[in-house]
Amino acid sequence: MSSQHVLVLNCGSSSLKFAIIDNSTGDEVLSGLAERLAEQSPQVKYKYQGNKQSITLNSGDAHQVAIETLVGLIKQLSLDTHLVAVGHRVVHGGERFTHSVIIDDQVLQAIQETASLAPLHNPANLLGIKAAQTAFSTLPQVAVFDTAFHQSMDQVAYLYALPYALYRDHGVRRYGFHGTSHAYVSAKAIEKLGLNNKPSKIITAHLGNGCSVAAIKDGKSVDTSMGLTPLEGLVMGTRSGDIDPGLFSFLVNQLNYSTQQIDTLLNKQSGLLGISELSNDCRTIEEAAAEHHPQAQLALDIFCYRLAKQIASFLVPLEGLDALVFTGGIGENSDVIRTKVVKHLSFLGFEIDSDANLAARFGQSGKITKSSNSACALVIPTNEEWMIANDAAKLAKEVN
Repeated sequence: MSSQHVLVLNCGSSSLKFAIIDNSTGDEVLSGLAERLAEQSPQVKYKYQGNKQSITLNSGDAHQVAIETLVGLIKQLSLDTHLVAVGHRVVHGGERFTHSVIIDDQVLQAIQETASLAPLHNPANLLGIKAAQTAFSTLPQVAVFDTAFHQSMDQVAYLYALPYALYRDHGVRRYGFHGTSHAYVSAKAIEKLGLNNKPSKIITAHLGNGCSVAAIKDGKSVDTSMGLTPLEGLVMGTRSGDIDPGLFSFLVNQLNYSTQQIDTLLNKQSGLLGISELSNDCRTIEEAAAEHHPQAQLALDIFCYRLAKQIASFLVPLEGLDALVFTGGIGENSDVIRTKVVKHLSFLGFEIDSDANLAARFGQSGKITKSSNSACALVIPTNEEWMIANDAAKLAKEVN
């Protein structure tokens, strides 16, 4: 067995996604999810050697217990002796972190200080880090930041037209997210198109419950749709994406909303769920739309229109286009969404290849447009866990 195994932890507010990755191959040795943490009936579900199993925790058990359970499982399966590092997904790294780092007290403090910019994510990430430090005290712990890849953006792309003091004194600017995914699929696209060591202009669309688009020029992010928080940009599962800031005053003054109610409205009650009034799950909405449910059809139309409009706008920083890449749960699996978006972009010379597009839904990645244009659209499955494992293994090797 390889000695380059990395435990990857992605800690959410009530969940913990984990995997042990063989860094030399990218294969998952163990993978799973601890869900409903600190709630009723939490569980740890995992897959090992093709078998799926679950461990029931006590109601109210949270991240520390979940990680202790995971540690016990890893030892039971004799996987602990092959681990070289623990890699942590951290959502917000602010301006300080432009790449992955070994976690020390200063890094922990910086993640804590940035928590005000990602209050739903960074505190949960810190819980996972601290629990893992206790459980795996002899292993290097590595933070891999969602925001790091986008720190190559220029000021014209990341500054808001607000009083400059808000940026200078409080770090109010656009940061961007899903950086690990955008970095991975853009590199794969460059490789597939034979553009290594050549100029490249790639737009990547990471579409899931959270959605973002990035403009990537010569392998570096030059613009992206998410901003100070993961709320800005596209229509998402439950998030509104871009809105008129004047809405805040209307909700407060006319409808007596509190700040917390507005936050809940925009982050948890909007997007596909809000428009359709059915679900935030794209599959459910597509099924309803196929049965002529008017709000489901409207939700898909708005989602695709806003996505296509954002993609087209990124032709400005790129000054052209080599490839559009779809990835993420929706991007990889919804031939319906891809068809609608490509149709919106037909003025760029895109024409969907229906057979290839349908095949991509069943795991056959690659080009989904006909080759009549110099630019193409592709489906490339993301692999954020492997990116995290790769960075963690490299940094662990440097300190050992």
